[in-house]
Amino acid sequence: MNTAPTETDPTRSMHPETLGRVPGRGRLQGRRVLVIGAGQRVIPEESPPVGNGRAISLLFAREGAQVVCADISEDAARQTAEAVREEGGTAFVEVIDVNDAAAIAPLVQRAHKLLGGLDGLVLNVGISHGLPLDQLTVEAWDKEYSVNVRSHMVFAQAALEVMAPGGSIVLMSSLASLRNSSRNPAYESSKAAQVSLARSIAVAGESKGIRGNSIQPGLMDTPMGRDATRRRPNRAMAVPFGRQGTGWEVAYAALYLISHESSYVNGHALLIDGGLAIGVTRAA
Repeated sequence: MNTAPTETDPTRSMHPETLGRVPGRGRLQGRRVLVIGAGQRVIPEESPPVGNGRAISLLFAREGAQVVCADISEDAARQTAEAVREEGGTAFVEVIDVNDAAAIAPLVQRAHKLLGGLDGLVLNVGISHGLPLDQLTVEAWDKEYSVNVRSHMVFAQAALEVMAPGGSIVLMSSLASLRNSSRNPAYESSKAAQVSLARSIAVAGESKGIRGNSIQPGLMDTPMGRDATRRRPNRAMAVPFGRQGTGWEVAYAALYLISHESSYVNGHALLIDGGLAIGVTRAA
């Protein structure tokens, strides 16, 4: 009689794609993509995991896209671009503080010129002060909404002006858009706003042949995720499959939504959480 295994074995759900070890298959051949938040925060670890933005940039380039790697940190963006070039891809570097709304449209125009057109935009930028409702200040609220929502709206406006038909815009939301258990209302509500904004982009872009979608990562093993775990050590004690997700798994979701494979997927919010949102958990 066969019985289901009861032990937690994370390797059972890990594959070469999970770890970013698969060669490109030409899924974005000829595509021109601007990645906002392509860098990666520095954490005090010798071998940190890959972040979402860097994984997205690397994977897109492997799949044949040219990418513009934009970040508030020039060093972080340059490191991502260099990693792309080391693999034989094409990458350009741009620096942007998305709080500066006036700087956004010129950046999109520069990316359009550098790439000879624009087919994709990934908005992988967001901040959190981690403040509960009783400690939340107006300043903190406005800063999070400026970065997490207002900048995305301005990027979308600029991209819709220049993006080619068949283009795609992807916003990086979060599982936090569905759950308020982290007591982080500015972040949670701004992430929910991103999902709604992606739908608005889908409506606005339809006449131009441009799609808008969002991704909702759950608990991920990225530099940002490890920082969060240091603040809350019990954060990921019951994650599905006995492990957190990887930046590569987020990147593959973005790859699908930017590619023509998803040409009839529009206004969708794609969860990358192992089923956590519907209650799938494993004992630690």
